[in-house]
Amino acid sequence: MQSPRELSNLTALGTATDAASVKLPALARQWLDHLPEMVWLANARGQLSACSGPLQVYVGLPESELIAQGWRRFMAAEELALLGQAWPARQPMSIDLRLRNAQGELRWHLCLARPLMDHDGSLQGWMGSFVDIDARKRSETLLREADAVWKLALESTGDGVWDWRVNENVETFSPRYLQMYGYDPDEIAERPDAFDALTHPDDVSGMVRDRLDHFEGRTPAYVNEHRVRCKDGSWKWVLSRGMVIARDESGRPLRMVGTHTDITARKEAEVLIWQQANFDPLTGLPNRRMLRERLEREIRRAREHGHQLAVLFIDLDHFKEVNDTLGHGKGDLLLQQAAQRIRESVRPADVVARMGGDEFTVLLSPVTQHADVDPIVELIIERIASPFRLEDERAFVSASVGISLFPDDGEHIEALFKHADQALYVAKDAGRNRYSYFTPALQRAALNRMRLSNDLRDALAAEGLQVVYQPIVDLRRGHICKAEALVRWHHAERGPVPPAEFIPIAESSGLILEIGEWVFRQAVQDVLRWRTELDEHFQISVNKSPVQFHSEAGMHTRWLRQIVEAGLPGDAVSLEITEGLLLEGGDNASQQLMALRRAGLSVALDDFGTGYSSLSYLQRYEIDCLKIDRVFVHELEPGSKALALCRAIITMAHELGMTVIAEGVETARQRDLLASIGCDLGQGFFFARPMPAAALEELLRQQGGPRPA
Repeated sequence: MQSPRELSNLTALGTATDAASVKLPALARQWLDHLPEMVWLANARGQLSACSGPLQVYVGLPESELIAQGWRRFMAAEELALLGQAWPARQPMSIDLRLRNAQGELRWHLCLARPLMDHDGSLQGWMGSFVDIDARKRSETLLREADAVWKLALESTGDGVWDWRVNENVETFSPRYLQMYGYDPDEIAERPDAFDALTHPDDVSGMVRDRLDHFEGRTPAYVNEHRVRCKDGSWKWVLSRGMVIARDESGRPLRMVGTHTDITARKEAEVLIWQQANFDPLTGLPNRRMLRERLEREIRRAREHGHQLAVLFIDLDHFKEVNDTLGHGKGDLLLQQAAQRIRESVRPADVVARMGGDEFTVLLSPVTQHADVDPIVELIIERIASPFRLEDERAFVSASVGISLFPDDGEHIEALFKHADQALYVAKDAGRNRYSYFTPALQRAALNRMRLSNDLRDALAAEGLQVVYQPIVDLRRGHICKAEALVRWHHAERGPVPPAEFIPIAESSGLILEIGEWVFRQAVQDVLRWRTELDEHFQISVNKSPVQFHSEAGMHTRWLRQIVEAGLPGDAVSLEITEGLLLEGGDNASQQLMALRRAGLSVALDDFGTGYSSLSYLQRYEIDCLKIDRVFVHELEPGSKALALCRAIITMAHELGMTVIAEGVETARQRDLLASIGCDLGQGFFFARPMPAAALEELLRQQGGPRPA
């Protein structure tokens, strides 16, 4: 009569209606399918979830049906009960079971299984195999009748047989036993220490313990897995099983017989699955899962000993350019070399992991102060900045690093990760190729960015943003001929939010794509009305973020389609871009800009003079207009350096066929100085502040001017 607990376990094992197939990596799946053994995987409740090809052939069902019907399809009730008793122990198992084959026959198999534990000790599932021991089981019943028949039967299963006369210190090995390891009979002495000496040093203590447990009656049989060195120097995993078949009057063992079963394939499969679950296949570094396990261990140690540890988030600056220009193959080479450089920069006990993409994490433990961390971080940044040799190409990237410390910046993994990421954001925002420590101020800033991002998303959905226009004036005629479209946000609680505060948030969150499209549509509608009713040559400038060019290769076609559908010529719109796009945009940005120029749109380079201001940009890209940054205009005085710089920029631009707009014009004196050195257009508070479309339209009506024919 089975107990209620046994019946409950039996029911769980007999069905698999809520079990899903294990999602294995492709290489592990292929390995599993080609194993010669009948290997299986089960979930934490013992429900069958994956099986090798030989097991499917044996039962006569494909994997999906085999999983759906569960163990009950090929295992008798008694065997199900044995398994049901074994699962809760969460210990490696070795059980002899009868399995029903495709012809309906029951054959004896050795079930070997071990639990798969997560880093926190929780049970994730089981991995096991079935080894056909039907011949051996049958022969064991004849053991006491004829040793020769028993050994012959065991050999026929492919196992090696050993026979140990304990009291005589003599052990004999069958031909198959020696063949498994590549030895000839005359190479191995008939003594127990002959193969004990060939056992892997790490496995000896466990083997001796298991043998002693059986000798002293604590276990019904001797069972042990260990490695044996073959003649060619390789190591082979074996399952050794044996039993004392004769004892003296005092219970001391006189004779013990057993077998060796080759389980190398199963062990290699276990190693492969573990490796792929814990290490990055490209760089060989620990992955996120393994890093968390190591970090948990180091946090416990830091608490015990009262020391600090540091978490470094490392991001490779400009890595996307390498992938875009040289291809992903060269990008992978760079990641491998970067991983090696980072490893060589840290101490032997420190951990370097790859989190994915071009992001790495370093765990420094122990540390006592910033002075322990700074030299390591500076060395990482210095080595990453050195040229990378990628076969026949060279590439340059830099590293930005964010740092959090335990316990000051957090006592748990998630807090340390979050704060290191916030510090990384600051390092990148400050210009990259540098490092930053987390501070409470960063947490407040991050919280503010998150709230603003959420509010900005709501404002976009509720039409809470506004497009305003700032006039651009022809300095020779004093005539408004263009206007720049700008976006403004009046927060319901905070009031006006400066664009310098919410535009970077929109770019980092991706909202800039929706905002940019909305502003562009609005600008196209307004310029169509103004060109139709007021000035057929009027032009609107629209700012475009580098994020918009990076998001998708064909975004420019959507802008062109909107202009064409509105019935406007290309010169109705000018796109304002920054030097950041030219610096990081690569071929994709270049191709899109060329397509826009061919369609008649003009391109203006904003904030000229404050960035790299490389003349190579002006030669490589077709730029129609330069906008002198307000910082130069603000300092304009007769005879000043600012005036000389503005004159040089204007002269150069005119020589290259470009027009020049001066931003930030706030006084009549600035206007007159700019006009005197040949500046074409001016924009600033002196002429007008940004205003709603209706106000600009009224200004244009008051100004009068050419109307369409």
